[in-house]
Amino acid sequence: MTQLVEDQGVTIWLTGLSGAGKSTIANALVEELQERGRKVELLDGDIVRTNLSKGLGFSKEDRDTNIRRIGFVSNLLTRNGVASIVAAISPYRDVRDEVRAHIGSFVEVYVQCPLDELVRRDVKGLYEKALRGEIENFTGVSDPYEAPVNPEVVVDTESETVEESVEKVLSALEELGYLNTVKERVA
Repeated sequence: MTQLVEDQGVTIWLTGLSGAGKSTIANALVEELQERGRKVELLDGDIVRTNLSKGLGFSKEDRDTNIRRIGFVSNLLTRNGVASIVAAISPYRDVRDEVRAHIGSFVEVYVQCPLDELVRRDVKGLYEKALRGEIENFTGVSDPYEAPVNPEVVVDTESETVEESVEKVLSALEELGYLNTVKERVA
């Protein structure tokens, strides 16, 4: 018996700087996938940090631990047929690659946005504080962000709408065999 695409789990890992639009795109993806009948769970980095990773700081070791924890949960969901959507900065390439290798069914989405646009969008003023040296270990300013080398999807939230970015991800999921096309569902 062949497994239906709807029953195949996948991790959709959105990575990018703070404020780039990971959570916004992730929430829109949840809605789209649910409308298509998929089981979906969202692991948002901010929410995971206050629950599963409470007490961790922002050293490289703590950030890696946080990403490994998110990856562990995402792997459990994925192997049980769920589309697991992760929205986390996940700044270090090596630990993202480690999580990818462990999960297997993994689609990396690089949510890119230039720093000047992120500063402009930042209503809390965190980027400006970080640029002035008032916040230590701020990813993309005083701490590195290692962009993916070969992600399955790249979205540019400075020039694309949320809908356009979501459509890129859905198209990639269809092309990679993790999601039936709308035509296949209707037939």
